[in-house]
Amino acid sequence: MLLVALTGGIGSGKSLAAEYFAACGAEVIDFDQLARDVVERGTEGFEEILVRFGDEVLREGNLDRAKLAEIVFNDDIARKDLEAITHPKIRAAFDAIVAELAPEDILVSQIPLLAESEHPYAFDFVVTVSASEETRRARLIQRGMKDYQVTMRMKAQATDAQREAIADAVLINEGSEDDLLRQVENLYEDRLYPARLGM
Repeated sequence: MLLVALTGGIGSGKSLAAEYFAACGAEVIDFDQLARDVVERGTEGFEEILVRFGDEVLREGNLDRAKLAEIVFNDDIARKDLEAITHPKIRAAFDAIVAELAPEDILVSQIPLLAESEHPYAFDFVVTVSASEETRRARLIQRGMKDYQVTMRMKAQATDAQREAIADAVLINEGSEDDLLRQVENLYEDRLYPARLGM
């Protein structure tokens, strides 16, 4: 089994890279989705968030993620409290997924904030997707984000240099989707697949 972390800044194309890894045959999970799952209405995480943050983070009985994000984005103590609630549950969900895998599987975990977090995960291989700030900004504005929103998100994230410093492989996503696909296929066939077999 090979545990791979896939990271990259907002707008870098890591979600597309994840799709391509899945097409190559890897099992792929999204840590953002795991984070949402562990605080869904009715879960222990949901109840713990209400105890800590109160009804102001609710909208129509469900967690108002935008409101919660606004609170923790501006308050380090609140952010750490939220992480204390969610991180152990995300870890448990991850461990449960790994336990179901076959020994020959490759698991690619999409983790946007890998470089920013003190992650307790023992990944065998780290891949980062890099693109210039100009390219990423243009993509995000095309998706409907405002320029100031893009700036805020980028400032809250690590730089490409910081992500590349912890990476075993870097995918440069400045060209076409086909170009990224070729890079993913080459990485999968030349390094990940052999590594899974201990070659």
